[in-house]
Amino acid sequence: MIEKDFIPKAYKSSIDKGSVTWSSPSNIALVKYWGKKQNQIPENPSISFTLNNCKTTTNLSYTKKGDSDNFSFEVFLDGKKEDGFKPKIEMFFKRVEVYLPFLKDYHFKIETSNTFPHSSGIASSASGMSALALCLMSVEQELSKADVIPSAVKESSFIKKASFLARLGSGSACRSLEGDLVVWGKHDAIEDSSDLFGVKYPYAVHDVFKNYQDTILLVDKGEKQVSSTVGHNLMHGHPFAQERFKQANKNLSDIISILKEGDLDGFVALVESEALTLHAMMMTSMPYFILMKPNTLEIINKIWAYRNQTGFKVCFTLDAGANVHVLYPEREAPKVLEFIQNELVAYCQNGQYICDVIGLGANKL
Repeated sequence: MIEKDFIPKAYKSSIDKGSVTWSSPSNIALVKYWGKKQNQIPENPSISFTLNNCKTTTNLSYTKKGDSDNFSFEVFLDGKKEDGFKPKIEMFFKRVEVYLPFLKDYHFKIETSNTFPHSSGIASSASGMSALALCLMSVEQELSKADVIPSAVKESSFIKKASFLARLGSGSACRSLEGDLVVWGKHDAIEDSSDLFGVKYPYAVHDVFKNYQDTILLVDKGEKQVSSTVGHNLMHGHPFAQERFKQANKNLSDIISILKEGDLDGFVALVESEALTLHAMMMTSMPYFILMKPNTLEIINKIWAYRNQTGFKVCFTLDAGANVHVLYPEREAPKVLEFIQNELVAYCQNGQYICDVIGLGANKL
């Protein structure tokens, strides 16, 4: 598919007002994307676990207005008006207007809440933008309800376009609509993969990766040291960028057999290498950044020591920040949680951590 395929035909219905609510999860990338081209196109493909408990719920209320000259909306987080979110949402609206031509016809009230602390380092832009994209798709669905389309095709097209739209708000948001593994970015070995939207991972996955556990250790709950947009832009002209893009493509090829065979040793090595490579790219950019904190390194070393002592397949991954995602199979959960509580929580800010599990994706409420 290409971008113009997402431009709708003339709507056949009219709506004066309405309201819709969606809940959408965050995700954690196993093979990271870092670096993007124009229009939120990734420089390399990625694959992520969809989370279950870390999610954003968004209610979108809309009322038809008399003019169609400007975007009109207000944003609330946990019941409190948040004008600070408006520039990002307005940019999103500008990017998607051609695909959602009704946007200037309505005044929107966007009410959102997270199940995790805001600015905690968990990817709230992924869950937030995917939830908003789903709400807007529900509005379009109402405007298009006179069209006769088979239900299976309608559902597939709905999710695909929602992922396409979410990507234009936040790249990783396109991986938050389905579960439990989602691929974003064109890759020769992944059927139907695309730079324009995320696709559900299409191949066999060993049972050991079902209900995989993710405990998120909140080392630093402050605002990001550097925004994702700035971080991605630092890949332009980066001396190691092209080799990194090759590495990511190879790792995505390699993870196919790892997931199929239940190769936990291979999984641990690949996922940790990906996490450290992401941070290495930031440390070797110009300007350069160190996104880890001392406690991040303490946790990593504790995990390595525990894995060597016990033989358990617990490992870590990182986003572009200091917090640590501790990944482990469900069968190891009792012992690993005991280890986390006894030895790792002390390195968390205010002792805070979040237990999550790989989930199935977004839900309409």
